Amino acid sequence: MRKKFLAEFMGTAFLVMIVFGSGIMGMNLPQGNVAIALMANSLATGAGLFVLIQCLGPISGAHMNPVVSLAEFGWKRLGKKELLLYWLAQFVGATCGVFLTHVMFKLPLLQISLQERYGFNLWVSEIVATVGLICVVALAGRKHVEFAPLSVAAYITSAYWFTSSTAFANPAITVARMLTDTFCGMAPSGVLMFIAAQLIGTIVAIVSLKRLN
Repeated sequence: MRKKFLAEFMGTAFLVMIVFGSGIMGMNLPQGNVAIALMANSLATGAGLFVLIQCLGPISGAHMNPVVSLAEFGWKRLGKKELLLYWLAQFVGATCGVFLTHVMFKLPLLQISLQERYGFNLWVSEIVATVGLICVVALAGRKHVEFAPLSVAAYITSAYWFTSSTAFANPAITVARMLTDTFCGMAPSGVLMFIAAQLIGTIVAIVSLKRLN
């Protein structure tokens, strides 16, 4: 269990560094061009996800996301104790990832985001993004399990662009976004509704998958 905990902690920390660091770098290089920053952010996230899932999948399943762990619990692939330990590793890992990103880019260690992300359209977007993610996790590796990491990475890369919320679809990263006032940040006012939307999306996905099966 220690190996799984460490894998989830490290994986989530690196995922946050990939997401936040590429967002900061994307904004720095083109002098604030948001389109280029989003392109850099999505490509780096997709590439990083593929590597993390490929490397850590055999150890912990490479969830790096509380709603993925929740879905695995719902499918009885994860016990209650394991679920709680996975969540602890993911939230702590995400927080450490924020701080390390700030250190790497010489930014103040402690920050609270001022970027407002609040609105019904964004909540619907998060539901859609999370439904898609959970379905990809469940279905991608059925015939060819080796394609699962690439499928998840490709989905997230595309979801950055087809959803208005840029597909957070991850409560741990959503909380971490509150702690950085950079390109990927989100003001605390939007966090609870985003997480609620992600949980709704997870439930919708689980129910839908039962019907498909």
